Amino acid sequence: MTRRPLRHRLEYGAFNFVTALFSMVPERAAVALAVFLGWMAGSVLRARRRVVDQNVALAFPDRDRSWRDRVARASYVHLAREWMATFRLTRLERDQVMSRTNMVGFEAFEAAVEEGKGVVLMTGHLGNWEFCAAGFTARGIALDAVTKSMANSEFGMALLEARRRTGMGIIDVDEAPRGVLRSLRAGRVVAMLADQNAHRGGIFVPFFGKLASTARGPALFALRTGAPMFLGIPLRHAGWKQEYSVELRRIDFQRSGNLDADVEALTVAHTLALERAIEEAPEQYFWQHKRWKKRPEGEALES
Repeated sequence: MTRRPLRHRLEYGAFNFVTALFSMVPERAAVALAVFLGWMAGSVLRARRRVVDQNVALAFPDRDRSWRDRVARASYVHLAREWMATFRLTRLERDQVMSRTNMVGFEAFEAAVEEGKGVVLMTGHLGNWEFCAAGFTARGIALDAVTKSMANSEFGMALLEARRRTGMGIIDVDEAPRGVLRSLRAGRVVAMLADQNAHRGGIFVPFFGKLASTARGPALFALRTGAPMFLGIPLRHAGWKQEYSVELRRIDFQRSGNLDADVEALTVAHTLALERAIEEAPEQYFWQHKRWKKRPEGEALES
Protein backbone atom coordinates (compact mmCIF):
# COMPACT_ATOMS: atom_id res chain seq x y z
CA MET A 1 0.00 0.00 0.00
CA THR A 2 1.33 3.44 -0.93
CA ARG A 3 1.86 5.63 2.11
CA ARG A 4 0.11 8.97 1.89
CA PRO A 5 2.36 12.05 2.12
CA LEU A 6 2.31 13.64 5.58
CA ARG A 7 1.21 16.96 4.07
CA HIS A 8 -1.82 15.30 2.50
CA ARG A 9 -2.77 13.66 5.80
CA LEU A 10 -2.47 16.95 7.67
CA GLU A 11 -4.47 18.78 5.00
CA TYR A 12 -7.20 16.17 5.08
CA GLY A 13 -7.34 16.24 8.89
CA ALA A 14 -7.79 20.02 8.85
CA PHE A 15 -10.33 19.68 6.05
CA ASN A 16 -12.38 17.13 8.03
CA PHE A 17 -12.32 19.31 11.14
CA VAL A 18 -13.48 22.47 9.35
CA THR A 19 -16.06 20.61 7.26
CA ALA A 20 -17.50 19.08 10.44
CA LEU A 21 -17.75 22.57 11.93
CA PHE A 22 -19.52 23.83 8.82
CA SER A 23 -22.06 21.01 9.16
CA MET A 24 -22.68 21.42 12.89
CA VAL A 25 -23.37 25.14 13.16
CA PRO A 26 -26.27 27.22 11.77
CA GLU A 27 -25.87 28.55 8.24
CA ARG A 28 -25.12 32.13 9.26
CA ALA A 29 -22.35 30.96 11.60
CA ALA A 30 -20.96 28.68 8.87
CA VAL A 31 -20.87 31.61 6.45
CA ALA A 32 -19.12 33.80 9.04
CA LEU A 33 -16.51 31.09 9.59
CA ALA A 34 -16.00 30.73 5.83
CA VAL A 35 -15.58 34.50 5.44
CA PHE A 36 -12.93 34.48 8.17
CA LEU A 37 -11.07 31.54 6.61
CA GLY A 38 -11.18 33.18 3.18
CA TRP A 39 -9.82 36.41 4.62
CA MET A 40 -7.02 34.50 6.36
CA ALA A 41 -6.07 32.62 3.19
CA GLY A 42 -6.04 35.66 0.92
CA SER A 43 -4.99 38.54 3.14
CA VAL A 44 -2.86 36.98 5.90
CA LEU A 45 -1.40 33.71 4.59
CA ARG A 46 -1.60 35.03 1.01
CA ALA A 47 -1.81 31.50 -0.39
CA ARG A 48 -1.20 31.66 -4.17
CA ARG A 49 -1.73 35.40 -3.89
CA ARG A 50 0.95 36.16 -6.49
CA VAL A 51 -0.90 33.97 -9.02
CA VAL A 52 -4.23 35.62 -8.21
CA ASP A 53 -2.85 39.15 -8.46
CA GLN A 54 -1.20 38.39 -11.79
CA ASN A 55 -4.34 36.77 -13.22
CA VAL A 56 -6.63 39.62 -12.20
CA ALA A 57 -4.16 42.13 -13.67
CA LEU A 58 -4.01 40.15 -16.93
CA ALA A 59 -7.79 40.01 -17.17
CA PHE A 60 -8.44 43.62 -16.15
CA PRO A 61 -5.38 45.69 -17.14
CA ASP A 62 -7.41 48.90 -17.33
CA ARG A 63 -8.72 48.73 -13.75
CA ASP A 64 -6.75 50.40 -10.98
CA ARG A 65 -4.71 48.46 -8.43
CA SER A 66 -7.17 49.15 -5.61
CA TRP A 67 -10.06 47.61 -7.57
CA ARG A 68 -7.97 44.58 -8.54
CA ASP A 69 -6.87 44.09 -4.93
CA ARG A 70 -10.52 44.09 -3.77
CA VAL A 71 -11.41 41.48 -6.39
CA ALA A 72 -8.43 39.32 -5.42
CA ARG A 73 -9.25 39.40 -1.70
CA ALA A 74 -12.95 38.83 -2.32
CA SER A 75 -12.20 35.79 -4.48
CA TYR A 76 -10.71 33.99 -1.47
CA VAL A 77 -13.75 34.75 0.66
CA HIS A 78 -15.99 33.55 -2.14
CA LEU A 79 -14.00 30.32 -2.55
CA ALA A 80 -14.26 29.55 1.17
CA ARG A 81 -18.01 30.25 1.16
CA GLU A 82 -18.61 27.93 -1.77
CA TRP A 83 -16.49 25.19 -0.21
CA MET A 84 -18.71 25.50 2.86
CA ALA A 85 -21.91 25.52 0.78
CA THR A 86 -20.88 22.45 -1.22
CA PHE A 87 -20.34 20.32 1.86
CA ARG A 88 -23.59 21.53 3.44
CA LEU A 89 -25.55 20.57 0.32
CA THR A 90 -26.44 17.16 1.71
CA ARG A 91 -28.30 18.87 4.58
CA LEU A 92 -30.80 20.33 2.13
CA GLU A 93 -33.96 18.65 0.89
CA ARG A 94 -34.77 18.59 -2.82
CA ASP A 95 -37.26 21.47 -2.57
CA GLN A 96 -34.72 23.55 -0.63
CA VAL A 97 -32.09 23.05 -3.35
CA MET A 98 -34.66 24.10 -5.96
CA SER A 99 -35.67 27.20 -4.02
CA ARG A 100 -32.02 28.26 -3.68
CA THR A 101 -31.21 27.85 -7.39
CA ASN A 102 -33.26 30.19 -9.53
CA MET A 103 -32.94 28.89 -13.09
CA VAL A 104 -33.12 31.58 -15.79
CA GLY A 105 -33.74 30.17 -19.26
CA PHE A 106 -34.65 26.72 -17.96
CA GLU A 107 -37.58 26.27 -20.35
CA ALA A 108 -35.35 26.53 -23.42
CA PHE A 109 -32.79 24.26 -21.77
CA GLU A 110 -35.43 21.66 -20.90
CA ALA A 111 -36.76 21.78 -24.47
CA ALA A 112 -33.24 21.06 -25.74
CA VAL A 113 -32.96 18.09 -23.37
CA GLU A 114 -36.27 16.74 -24.67
CA GLU A 115 -34.88 16.65 -28.21
CA GLY A 116 -33.06 13.50 -27.08
CA LYS A 117 -29.61 14.33 -28.45
CA GLY A 118 -28.17 15.08 -25.04
CA VAL A 119 -26.86 18.50 -23.99
CA VAL A 120 -23.31 19.68 -23.43
CA LEU A 121 -23.52 21.97 -20.40
CA MET A 122 -20.48 24.20 -20.16
CA THR A 123 -19.62 26.09 -17.03
CA GLY A 124 -16.49 27.45 -15.43
CA HIS A 125 -14.99 27.88 -12.00
CA LEU A 126 -17.44 30.71 -11.43
CA GLY A 127 -20.01 31.09 -8.68
CA ASN A 128 -20.79 27.63 -7.34
CA TRP A 129 -20.73 25.01 -10.09
CA GLU A 130 -21.45 22.23 -7.56
CA PHE A 131 -24.65 23.89 -6.32
CA CYS A 132 -25.59 24.53 -9.95
CA ALA A 133 -25.37 20.81 -10.75
CA ALA A 134 -27.47 19.94 -7.69
CA GLY A 135 -30.10 22.39 -8.91
CA PHE A 136 -30.42 20.42 -12.15
CA THR A 137 -30.66 16.99 -10.54
CA ALA A 138 -33.23 18.33 -8.06
CA ARG A 139 -35.37 19.26 -11.08
CA GLY A 140 -35.15 15.77 -12.49
CA ILE A 141 -32.44 16.43 -15.09
CA ALA A 142 -30.24 13.37 -15.73
CA LEU A 143 -26.78 14.90 -15.44
CA ASP A 144 -23.25 13.51 -15.56
CA ALA A 145 -20.20 15.61 -14.68
CA VAL A 146 -16.73 15.13 -16.15
CA THR A 147 -14.24 15.29 -13.29
CA LYS A 148 -10.54 14.68 -12.78
CA SER A 149 -8.62 13.29 -9.83
CA MET A 150 -7.14 15.67 -7.27
CA ALA A 151 -3.54 15.60 -6.04
CA ASN A 152 -4.82 14.89 -2.52
CA SER A 153 -6.88 11.73 -3.05
CA GLU A 154 -8.72 12.12 0.27
CA PHE A 155 -10.03 15.53 -0.80
CA GLY A 156 -10.99 14.03 -4.12
CA MET A 157 -12.93 11.14 -2.61
CA ALA A 158 -14.80 13.45 -0.23
CA LEU A 159 -15.79 15.76 -3.08
CA LEU A 160 -16.75 12.80 -5.26
CA GLU A 161 -19.04 11.48 -2.54
CA ALA A 162 -20.63 14.92 -2.05
CA ARG A 163 -21.33 15.08 -5.79
CA ARG A 164 -22.84 11.60 -5.94
CA ARG A 165 -25.13 12.34 -3.00
CA THR A 166 -26.72 15.16 -5.01
CA GLY A 167 -27.72 12.63 -7.68
CA MET A 168 -25.23 13.45 -10.43
CA GLY A 169 -23.32 10.80 -12.34
CA ILE A 170 -19.54 10.96 -12.60
CA ILE A 171 -17.38 10.52 -15.70
CA ASP A 172 -13.66 10.37 -14.97
CA VAL A 173 -11.70 12.58 -17.35
CA ASP A 174 -9.48 9.63 -18.28
CA GLU A 175 -12.57 7.81 -19.56
CA ALA A 176 -14.20 10.93 -20.99
CA PRO A 177 -14.32 10.14 -24.73
CA ARG A 178 -16.28 6.92 -24.30
CA GLY A 179 -18.24 8.04 -21.23
CA VAL A 180 -19.31 11.40 -22.65
CA LEU A 181 -20.44 9.90 -25.96
CA ARG A 182 -22.39 7.20 -24.12
CA SER A 183 -24.16 9.77 -21.94
CA LEU A 184 -25.01 12.13 -24.79
CA ARG A 185 -26.35 9.31 -26.94
CA ALA A 186 -28.54 8.31 -24.00
CA GLY A 187 -30.01 11.82 -24.00
CA ARG A 188 -28.32 12.89 -20.77
CA VAL A 189 -26.79 16.25 -19.89
CA VAL A 190 -23.00 16.23 -19.62
CA ALA A 191 -21.50 19.05 -17.54
CA MET A 192 -17.93 20.12 -18.29
CA LEU A 193 -15.58 22.83 -17.09
CA ALA A 194 -13.14 23.96 -19.77
CA ASP A 195 -11.58 27.05 -18.21
CA GLN A 196 -8.32 25.57 -16.96
CA ASN A 197 -4.99 25.34 -18.73
CA ALA A 198 -5.08 22.42 -21.18
CA HIS A 199 -1.72 20.69 -20.95
CA ARG A 200 -2.22 18.29 -23.86
CA GLY A 201 -4.32 18.53 -26.97
CA GLY A 202 -5.63 22.01 -26.25
CA ILE A 203 -6.11 24.81 -28.74
CA PHE A 204 -5.21 28.43 -28.15
CA VAL A 205 -8.19 30.77 -28.06
CA PRO A 206 -8.55 34.29 -26.63
CA PHE A 207 -9.48 34.59 -22.96
CA PHE A 208 -9.54 38.18 -21.72
CA GLY A 209 -7.49 39.12 -24.77
CA LYS A 210 -4.66 36.65 -24.12
CA LEU A 211 -4.34 33.28 -25.84
CA ALA A 212 -5.13 30.44 -23.44
CA SER A 213 -4.73 26.72 -24.06
CA THR A 214 -8.27 25.36 -23.93
CA ALA A 215 -9.72 21.85 -24.09
CA ARG A 216 -11.23 21.09 -27.47
CA GLY A 217 -13.24 18.11 -26.19
CA PRO A 218 -16.51 19.89 -25.32
CA ALA A 219 -16.83 21.43 -28.78
CA LEU A 220 -15.82 18.17 -30.45
CA PHE A 221 -18.41 16.16 -28.51
CA ALA A 222 -21.17 18.64 -29.34
CA LEU A 223 -20.30 18.71 -33.04
CA ARG A 224 -19.94 14.96 -33.44
CA THR A 225 -23.21 14.11 -31.67
CA GLY A 226 -25.31 17.10 -32.68
CA ALA A 227 -25.94 17.86 -29.00
CA PRO A 228 -26.70 21.53 -28.31
CA MET A 229 -24.33 23.43 -26.04
CA PHE A 230 -25.40 25.67 -23.18
CA LEU A 231 -23.41 27.79 -20.75
CA GLY A 232 -24.57 27.65 -17.13
CA ILE A 233 -23.72 30.71 -15.02
CA PRO A 234 -24.36 30.05 -11.30
CA LEU A 235 -23.82 33.35 -9.47
CA ARG A 236 -24.40 33.69 -5.74
CA HIS A 237 -26.78 36.36 -4.50
CA ALA A 238 -25.53 38.99 -2.08
CA GLY A 239 -26.20 38.37 1.60
CA TRP A 240 -25.66 35.69 4.20
CA LYS A 241 -27.83 32.98 2.65
CA GLN A 242 -26.39 30.67 -0.01
CA GLU A 243 -28.79 31.37 -2.89
CA TYR A 244 -27.98 31.45 -6.60
CA SER A 245 -29.24 32.54 -9.98
CA VAL A 246 -28.29 30.04 -12.67
CA GLU A 247 -28.56 31.65 -16.10
CA LEU A 248 -28.62 29.25 -19.05
CA ARG A 249 -27.37 30.65 -22.34
CA ARG A 250 -27.38 28.60 -25.54
CA ILE A 251 -24.07 28.76 -27.43
CA ASP A 252 -24.87 29.12 -31.13
CA PHE A 253 -22.47 29.55 -34.02
CA GLN A 254 -22.43 29.12 -37.79
CA ARG A 255 -20.99 25.80 -38.94
CA SER A 256 -18.54 25.86 -41.84
CA GLY A 257 -18.49 22.14 -42.54
CA ASN A 258 -14.80 21.87 -41.65
CA LEU A 259 -14.56 19.99 -38.35
CA ASP A 260 -11.28 21.53 -37.13
CA ALA A 261 -12.45 25.05 -37.96
CA ASP A 262 -15.81 24.41 -36.30
CA VAL A 263 -14.18 23.02 -33.14
CA GLU A 264 -12.09 26.16 -32.89
CA ALA A 265 -15.05 28.46 -33.58
CA LEU A 266 -17.25 26.78 -30.96
CA THR A 267 -14.41 26.79 -28.42
CA VAL A 268 -13.92 30.51 -29.04
CA ALA A 269 -17.67 31.06 -28.62
CA HIS A 270 -18.09 29.27 -25.29
CA THR A 271 -14.85 30.77 -23.92
CA LEU A 272 -16.01 34.28 -24.82
CA ALA A 273 -19.43 33.62 -23.26
CA LEU A 274 -17.73 32.57 -20.02
CA GLU A 275 -15.46 35.62 -20.11
CA ARG A 276 -18.50 37.90 -20.32
CA ALA A 277 -20.10 36.07 -17.41
CA ILE A 278 -16.95 36.50 -15.31
CA GLU A 279 -17.02 40.24 -16.02
CA GLU A 280 -20.42 40.35 -14.29
CA ALA A 281 -18.96 39.03 -11.01
CA PRO A 282 -15.14 38.80 -11.13
CA GLU A 283 -14.93 38.27 -7.37
CA GLN A 284 -16.77 34.95 -7.82
CA TYR A 285 -14.17 33.50 -10.20
CA PHE A 286 -11.38 31.06 -9.33
CA TRP A 287 -8.30 33.19 -10.06
CA GLN A 288 -6.02 30.83 -8.12
CA HIS A 289 -5.32 28.73 -11.23
CA LYS A 290 -2.55 29.51 -13.76
CA ARG A 291 -4.94 29.83 -16.70
CA TRP A 292 -2.36 31.22 -19.12
CA LYS A 293 0.50 28.89 -18.10
CA LYS A 294 0.96 27.14 -21.45
CA ARG A 295 2.03 29.52 -24.20
CA PRO A 296 2.17 29.28 -27.99
CA GLU A 297 5.67 28.38 -29.13
CA GLY A 298 7.98 31.38 -28.90
CA GLU A 299 5.46 33.61 -27.10
CA ALA A 300 5.89 34.93 -23.58
CA LEU A 301 3.04 36.09 -21.36
CA GLU A 302 3.07 39.84 -20.82
CA SER A 303 1.40 41.10 -17.66
